[in-house]
Amino acid sequence: MTQITLAHGNGGRLMRELIEQVFAERLGSLAPDTRLDAAELSWATGRLLVSTDGFTVQPLEFPGGSIGSLAVHGVVNDLAVSGGRARLLTLAAILEEGLALVVLERVVNDLAEAARACGVRVVAGDTKVVARGEGSGLYLTVTGLGERLPGPALGLDAIRPGDAVLVSGPVGDHGAAVMLAREAFGLRAALRSDSASVLPLAQAAMAFEGLRFMRDPTRGGLATVMHEICAATGLGVRLFEEAIPVRPEVAGVCELLGFDPLYLACEGRVVALVAPQHAQALLDAWHALPEGEGAAIIGRIEPAPAWVVLETELGERLLPELVEDPLPRIC
Repeated sequence: MTQITLAHGNGGRLMRELIEQVFAERLGSLAPDTRLDAAELSWATGRLLVSTDGFTVQPLEFPGGSIGSLAVHGVVNDLAVSGGRARLLTLAAILEEGLALVVLERVVNDLAEAARACGVRVVAGDTKVVARGEGSGLYLTVTGLGERLPGPALGLDAIRPGDAVLVSGPVGDHGAAVMLAREAFGLRAALRSDSASVLPLAQAAMAFEGLRFMRDPTRGGLATVMHEICAATGLGVRLFEEAIPVRPEVAGVCELLGFDPLYLACEGRVVALVAPQHAQALLDAWHALPEGEGAAIIGRIEPAPAWVVLETELGERLLPELVEDPLPRIC
């Protein structure tokens, strides 16, 4: 391709190739490990984690949150699933000429409320304004700095055949809620985004020495995380359709509009890979938390080939890697 498309931002193959072949390749030794959501740094008092993320959502406000709360949760969660607790944030806001001040005030209020609930402070920031028609209302970029929590070393290279795959709750809520909030389909449903901090879930998981890896399944959803694992390890993933939690409302909307909930973004869920002997104990620990209602063991890691296989009541099917963007401007 000679031009950037919306699909380059959906978390799938084109986005991975863009990061690896443009940013990482040209930065060379200066590039971060693009397989991680946060970088771990040496510090005099211990280990620090840093992560940065950009947010572009339409509409700016949706049931269950706004771009403001989403921006806080997104960075706090990237640090949490990397084994850290966020402490400090920086915020860059790009505002479009014509954005209603009352909307901006509500978004910033949401951001402040989420930051207080997560125990983080915004310590630096910047604001720019672009001409009408150039900014879709508001873009936010947030960088988070946090401390490494005690627990096992996490990474894609720690994953082994036989490891169990867990998810902390129903998938696809955020993607479906934002999709309906756009009111482009004439549908209504009592759906809310799952946007929330996953720190309690991540802390509970970090207590298990058998924990291998965690990720929050945002852009591209659960299926894209599974493909990331396959691409990085050369191992396969087998998912059990009947075990994957999906709300009936999400399933119904997806069936009507031709979407697959396994590819829709989540903003308050954790995918964890853990040694099989620890899977049930981790599931029990998650079920003991309010944030872990609906958690389930949904699959396992298998030897090569590096395919994502979904086992259904009708047989097996391969889940393809996401290429085209089914729902742009989602997070």
